[in-house]
Amino acid sequence: MTGPENAMAARQEYRWVLPSVLLGDGVEGRPVKRSTRDWIVDTLMFLFASGLTLLTVPDLSSVPAPLQVTEQVIGALACASVWLRRRWPVTLALAMALLSTSLILVGGAAAVASFTVAVHRPFKISGLVLLVNVLTLFPYAYLRPSPDLSYWGTFTLGAAISLAVFAWGVVVRARRQLVWSLRAQADSAAEQAKRLERERIAREMHDVLAHRLSMLSLHAGALEFRPDARPDDVARAAGAIRESAHQALQDLRGVIGVLRHAGGDEEVPDRPQPTLADVQTLAEESRRAGMDLTLTLPELGEVPEALGRNAYRIVQEALTNARKHAGGAPVTVTVSGGRSKGLTVEVRNPVGVRLGPRIPGAGAGLIGLTERAELAGGRLDHGPRINGDFVVKAWLPWTT
Repeated sequence: MTGPENAMAARQEYRWVLPSVLLGDGVEGRPVKRSTRDWIVDTLMFLFASGLTLLTVPDLSSVPAPLQVTEQVIGALACASVWLRRRWPVTLALAMALLSTSLILVGGAAAVASFTVAVHRPFKISGLVLLVNVLTLFPYAYLRPSPDLSYWGTFTLGAAISLAVFAWGVVVRARRQLVWSLRAQADSAAEQAKRLERERIAREMHDVLAHRLSMLSLHAGALEFRPDARPDDVARAAGAIRESAHQALQDLRGVIGVLRHAGGDEEVPDRPQPTLADVQTLAEESRRAGMDLTLTLPELGEVPEALGRNAYRIVQEALTNARKHAGGAPVTVTVSGGRSKGLTVEVRNPVGVRLGPRIPGAGAGLIGLTERAELAGGRLDHGPRINGDFVVKAWLPWTT
């Protein structure tokens, strides 16, 4: 792949992988870099786990005194382990689930760990962790039955709490994924708009500057191959070169001005665009450069602005190609059509006729013309014909 294609692929991969990384779908045990918000959330989670632990301290009255100290130490360590929930969420949740089979004071840390897994892991993992938590309720209800509830009452209450915590985590995860999805779509739409704007400006630069520079090359080539030309002819050619260079600089300033304007938030204005009536001026300019050009441009009435602009660009690029590849050959330009038929533009020149050096080109002119015609809803055909002519023929719909 080329450099731009690699960059775009990397941006697309980043756009879709980034939500998963931030949601914690990475590798277990990866390094954690907490933001300010993460520190606040983790502190609140630690306080939440500690608060739940303190609420369950009275339940230790039914536990023998030697085991109460063990419960308190493990409960404190369990609350402290909440700070590891981002790096080892699944491991922490499973450890808390196993400890909760017989210990009372790990319930707060177990709830936070279960919630973390539901938020940071897909259902195929978080669902299994939930199942482990529910299964641990069977021995817990047997070993630590509530004085006010039966065995099944204790199990049902614990299962309801586990399901509520899990559901809360799933809702948070779904909301985060929705937000990231909307952001990704917005970024994609912005990138698409920028790409289309760059392509529009690139087409504008190619259409304008390729024409101007080919005219410069044509006049310069005439001076090179006619060193014995009369002073009047040399002066006329030099004047044409100066005028073409001046016009090319003006066009370049206009395009650069649009690029500079594109940095603002306001809408980027279009440069003044040519119309179908300007084809006559284009033909006269080509004739002054020495091109043998025949133009058939009937009176078509009021032509839509976009249609006239596309027709002008097709003629301009076709004449530029004729100067590049068949300099000195006669060129025929025919424009015909109407409201009901659409507009047909045909540019024809003999193949294999070229006077003077060949002007280099990028080879993208006809491709750009085809894209322009298709974007306008029309079609373009180009290539050599049996009679030895090279023809560029486009049809464009006449839409108001």
